[in-house]
Amino acid sequence: MPTSLQHSKQRVSYYYDGDFGNFYYGQGHPMKPHRVRMTHSLIVNYGLYRALNVMVRQEKRRTAVFLTQKFQRPARASFYEMTRYHSDDYINFLRQVKSDNISTLTDQMTRFSVGEDCPVFDGMYEFCQLSCGGSLAAAAQLNRKESDIAINWMGGLHHAKKSEASGFCYSNDIVLAILELLKVHKRVLYIDIDVHHGDGVEEAFYTTDRVMTVSFHKHGEYFPGTGDLKDVGAGHGKYYALNVPLRDGVDDFTYERIFQTVMGEVMARFQPEAVVLQCGADSLAGDRLGVFNLTTYGHGKCVEYMKSFNVPLLLVGGGGYTIRNVSRCWVYETSIALNLDVADDLPVNDYFEYFIPDYKLHIKPLTTLINFNTPEFIDQTIVSLLENLKQLPHVPSVQMHPTSISSDAVVKTFDQSLRRDHQNDDIRESRFDEDVRVENSSEFYDAREPTSRNTQSNKRQRNMNTAEVEGFKKTRIGEEDDV
Repeated sequence: MPTSLQHSKQRVSYYYDGDFGNFYYGQGHPMKPHRVRMTHSLIVNYGLYRALNVMVRQEKRRTAVFLTQKFQRPARASFYEMTRYHSDDYINFLRQVKSDNISTLTDQMTRFSVGEDCPVFDGMYEFCQLSCGGSLAAAAQLNRKESDIAINWMGGLHHAKKSEASGFCYSNDIVLAILELLKVHKRVLYIDIDVHHGDGVEEAFYTTDRVMTVSFHKHGEYFPGTGDLKDVGAGHGKYYALNVPLRDGVDDFTYERIFQTVMGEVMARFQPEAVVLQCGADSLAGDRLGVFNLTTYGHGKCVEYMKSFNVPLLLVGGGGYTIRNVSRCWVYETSIALNLDVADDLPVNDYFEYFIPDYKLHIKPLTTLINFNTPEFIDQTIVSLLENLKQLPHVPSVQMHPTSISSDAVVKTFDQSLRRDHQNDDIRESRFDEDVRVENSSEFYDAREPTSRNTQSNKRQRNMNTAEVEGFKKTRIGEEDDV
């Protein structure tokens, strides 16, 4: 259980919507939004929510989070908010396409790369609204200086492009959050520790010196195929894109060495005023689609290191396809953000049976996976990266113009313009009105802990042939169960 003596001095906010885990990509698809619900269950049952400023909307069922403080429900991102980066045509398509009208939109599906690894599923547009809404609200919280760290495990969908779905991602909540942060912060640093290159975010900011992108990823015959060491940005953004290509089997020691060496130099030279850290958990050992060999300790070291700089920090989710390990990783990193210890023995929770046979928080590296990242390779990579960083001016100058934070439709999440955007004239009280209502703290009792519920896994097994595997964005390794 959390140790109160180590309570964090930093204010940490947390964004979650109970409906998020209901979305389903389809039979056999590796992406399982249910993993975010599992993470939330662990956060509740470890008691971490007591130290969080919780922005959460519960599912419409009897299970509730028994909070001791008032909280506000996060709003879903509007069309206007999502088109701050994405094209109008693309978001209109996401809003219109349904499983029953696919046949009438085949041209648009091809144009926007929807249909294979990014399938049409029920509630797809709402799924995008929740993911983006959480990251936008988290960024706005940092802008208002109401939190030091903000967490949205529903976010981190880093492959989505301006007018194209890619790699299980439809809308790029990270780009939207960074644009929000740039209203107040002169320079924003984006870091990606997903096993796959953060191509969508890098592409969005490839020509600017106000955002620096740093991605640690597997490179070479691996999705998305980008992120070479020589890809450094263009125009004003030259040398503001940093790519760290790694080989199969990277372990905790190797990863920590290169991460801290590179990021220490990045922080010294770029001096960001805000940091966004994408915590994709497919870099963990044993991931269904991953090829790295990190433990939860090694993955969490990245969060711990970036937290030590005391710069406003936004943590988002990302990849991760062995969902029991994803939830382990993200609840552990929530505890790191709070500076609270959590026991290795998992508490009884709604999804306890997923964690057989040991019911432990932390995972072990795979002894059968060889680390092909030799010391010589790492040394050579570090030298090349530091040479690129030497090309940067120490602090790029930015002329900022004052903005009215309180009146902005995104920064002030609950203003009248957003209310009108979500309003439905046919009903007395809109969904948005319900979502932004502040709940009275007397509705929640800290003494009542959520009880265990024997929820059966909805896992669907499917044998995939070679052609089907190639249809996915990533190479599946092993026959790891998805629970």
